[in-house]
Amino acid sequence: MKTVFICDDEKDILVFLGKLLKVNGYKFEAFDSALSLLTRLEASDRSGCDAVLMDVRMPDLDGIQAMKRLKRRCPDIPVIVMTGHGTIDDAVHAIKLGAYDYITKPFPKEKLLGVLERLFDHARLARENRELREELHLASPKGPIVFKSAAFRAVYDLTLQVAASDANILVTGESGTGKELIATAVHDNSSRKGKQLVSVNCAALSDTLLESQLFGHMRGAFTGAVMSQKGLLEEADGGTLFLDEIGDVSQAIQAKLLRVIQQKEFIVVGSTKPRSVDVRFVAATNRDLMQEVKEGRFREDLFYRLNVIGIPLPPLRERVEDVEPLAQHFLAIYASRMKKMVRSISDEAIRTLMNYDWPGNVRELENVIERAVILAKTDTLTADLLPVGARKGDGLKKQAGQLVPLDEIERRHIHSVLLETGFHKSRTAEILGISRKTLDRKIVEYDLTDPGNT
Repeated sequence: MKTVFICDDEKDILVFLGKLLKVNGYKFEAFDSALSLLTRLEASDRSGCDAVLMDVRMPDLDGIQAMKRLKRRCPDIPVIVMTGHGTIDDAVHAIKLGAYDYITKPFPKEKLLGVLERLFDHARLARENRELREELHLASPKGPIVFKSAAFRAVYDLTLQVAASDANILVTGESGTGKELIATAVHDNSSRKGKQLVSVNCAALSDTLLESQLFGHMRGAFTGAVMSQKGLLEEADGGTLFLDEIGDVSQAIQAKLLRVIQQKEFIVVGSTKPRSVDVRFVAATNRDLMQEVKEGRFREDLFYRLNVIGIPLPPLRERVEDVEPLAQHFLAIYASRMKKMVRSISDEAIRTLMNYDWPGNVRELENVIERAVILAKTDTLTADLLPVGARKGDGLKKQAGQLVPLDEIERRHIHSVLLETGFHKSRTAEILGISRKTLDRKIVEYDLTDPGNT
C-alpha cells in the first residue's frame, strides 16, 4: 500500500484529501505547514513516504523554497503540487525544480486519482527497467563463464594464458558456442582491461556501413553523412576490438583491416590523413577460414595476422558435462528476470537435456530454459516443459544422418511463446528479446497462425 504525504494549510482540504486517499487504498499522513512536512522528511529520510501532495502557497514557507529543500534532501520522492488559478507560474517553476506534475484547485477527485495512478505506474516502470538492466547485465557476455567439462577447462586455461599477451586472437567454433564470452574474458584479463572492449558483428552490416562503423566518416563523405562520426577503431583505442563473424567481411574491408594491423593506422572515410591507433584484435568465425583462404575468399596475410593464437571452441554436444550447470545458470537468470519461484530442474528433464544433440549449442540451451521458465507452473522445471524436439532426446541424435534444423527449432520456440501469450505480439517480442518488427517478419517467414482466428 502506497503512502502519500499531504501538505496544505487549509484543514478542510486535508480532511477531504485524507478521506479520498483512504477510500482508494492509500495510506496518508497530513501536514498543515511546509516546515512540519520538511521536518518529518529530514528527520528520517523517506520515512515511508512514496509521494508528496503539496500546496504551492503556504504562509510559513514559500512552496518553491520547500520544493528546493525537499529535492535536496529526498530527490527520489515524487511531488505533485496543488495550485490556484492565480499561481500557475509557481506550479510551472515547481515542475522545473523536479515536481512530477501539478493540479489546479478546485479539482475533481478523478483527476487527482488519475495523476497519482500515472505517478506510481511511472515509478513502477522505472524500477522494473532498472531491475531488467541489472538482470540483463547478469546475463550479458560479461557474466560468468559456466563449465564443468575438461574440454572447456582446456579452452578457459588457454584463454587466461594468452590474455596476458598482446597477440591477436582468432576464436573459432559453431554458432552459439560462446565466442563473445571468450573475447570478453581475453579483454578482462589483459593489461587493456581499463580501456574499452568494442564489438561489431561484421555479418550484420553492408560493406559501406561496416566501413563507416569501423573507420568513422567525415561530414559529407557520402549521401546522408550530415555530420562527422567517430569509428569503432577510435573508440577501441588502447583497448580491444572484437570482430565477430570476420569470415563474412569482403576483400575490400579485409585489405583495410590488414593495413590497421600492420601499420597501426587507418584513414577515416572521406579523409586522406591517416590516424594512429593502438588496438588489440580478437576475431571470431564459425567458418573454416583456412578453407576460405584456399578458395580465395579470405586473404591469407590477414588470416595469419589475426590467427597469431587460435582458440577453437568445442560444440556443446562434445562437452555434455556442461549441460546441467549451464541449464541451472540460465534457470537462475530467467527465474529472477520473470520473478518466478522456479528453483530446480527435475532429473528426467536433466536426462532429456543431456541426451539432446544441441545443434544450436549454448544459445539454443538458453532459449529452451527461458521457454520452460515461462511455461512453468511449479517450482521445478519438468521434461514436459521442454520443446518437442528436445523431448525426443536420443531420437535427435545422428540417426540416419538426420538432425532438426536450427530454423525449425526457432520456429517451434517462437510458436510456443505465441501460444503461451495468446498471440499477444508485443508481449511475445518482449519475452523473446526481439523487436516487434522482427517478430512480424518471423511470423510470416514461418507461416505461424493464431488458432483462435481459424
